[in-house]
Amino acid sequence: MRKIIFGRRDCQIKKEETMYNRVIVSSARLQSETAQEYTTENEKATNGTGPTSEKQRYLILDLLRGFALMGIALANFPEFGLWTFLCSEEQAAIATADIDKIVRYLQYLLVDGKFYTIFSLLFGIGFSLILARHGRRLFLRRMLILVGIGVLHLMFIWSGDILLLYAIGGLLLTLFVGLTDKMLLAIALSLILIPIGLDALTEFCGFDFAAPFYQRWWSVAEAQGINEENFASWLRDVHSYKEMFAFLLQGACERVWEFVEGHRLPKVVGLFILGYLIGKHRLYARLQDLHLKRLFWPLLLTALPLSLLYAWSATNGHPWGRTVHSLLYAVSVIPMAAVYIIGVCLIYLRCPDASMFRWLAAPGRMALTNYISQSLIGIVLFYGLGFGLGTSLGLIHIELTALAVFILQILLSLLWLRYFRFGPLEWLWRLLTYGRYFPIYSDG
Repeated sequence: MRKIIFGRRDCQIKKEETMYNRVIVSSARLQSETAQEYTTENEKATNGTGPTSEKQRYLILDLLRGFALMGIALANFPEFGLWTFLCSEEQAAIATADIDKIVRYLQYLLVDGKFYTIFSLLFGIGFSLILARHGRRLFLRRMLILVGIGVLHLMFIWSGDILLLYAIGGLLLTLFVGLTDKMLLAIALSLILIPIGLDALTEFCGFDFAAPFYQRWWSVAEAQGINEENFASWLRDVHSYKEMFAFLLQGACERVWEFVEGHRLPKVVGLFILGYLIGKHRLYARLQDLHLKRLFWPLLLTALPLSLLYAWSATNGHPWGRTVHSLLYAVSVIPMAAVYIIGVCLIYLRCPDASMFRWLAAPGRMALTNYISQSLIGIVLFYGLGFGLGTSLGLIHIELTALAVFILQILLSLLWLRYFRFGPLEWLWRLLTYGRYFPIYSDG
């Protein structure tokens, strides 16, 4: 169970704004039109007190956020569809079992961890933007509100919530402001590698840090009448929200165990810090200066073989042990996520005015709304409160459903943003963060 989300901000150095923003778009036509619009609006709002306006946004960040949102759907829908809850024998009994094995391998190879990494980096970039314009206090208020949103989502909608973890990680991120770049980089890499050492302690020394949380999870589950026999089918068979809430109660405990067992907090904070460094140096606004082509192929040739090994380990029960699997995760997931990011940026620089980028950026502008709505759609499709399709579909059909849902979100986001400036949850988050009203209707 996993998920993801967000980012946003403005600028600080007025003298460099024109150059930086013009670099975002590579064609001469867009430089004379779009970049000039971005630059003028950014300079006007450098010392502003409101949220980022539509003309101040960087399309590449929304584009990457929308791309990551697609991956989040692919990662989470097997959980919504209850396929991951099935035992191997039950999965093998589904008609698409043979192709599902291939899809599962491809999921570990291409999806698992990669898009949550992209979202985490974007979160760190968003922190740098808010910090530059508003300072630490407003970001802290924003994170405290996100804690509330995450708790509500975790306890009342879906047990796979990631928002609460992001909020806690965001609060911790503020502790690293003011450190040098070298210190930040060293801390980030240490946090990302710490889980390998913790897994080694568990595997070789018997320190099971997550054991108390695992016991607490199953004690709560058993109190609700949930056991290994009915775990996979419980949500499919529910006929009332009360029954669903019983599962959510134990699911919240399970989620805590997953965070501890997977050492998610140090990983997330490490990625946040890397994103903060990217945002601090405004790399997203200087794409043409970064020699991305030189980075892409070496990264791909490194990340792909390691990802193949990681996927093989994941689908074969970690034959080399827990520590090696954890190492493979660390050295494959982040490089592959970097390959995705650089690849998207290269295509964007080559064809900056392509319509598909605007389409992908639209759900990225409403990431919180679309993230929560994916949970609601999953409930309607797969739980007994809705169509009850859970446990009946193979993985290939579930992933195709996830893609269809994301396409629907693109269309709805484009339609919504024709008339409104923000997504509904984004707008509410802003109201609570800034403590004042902002018009939601678009000027256009």
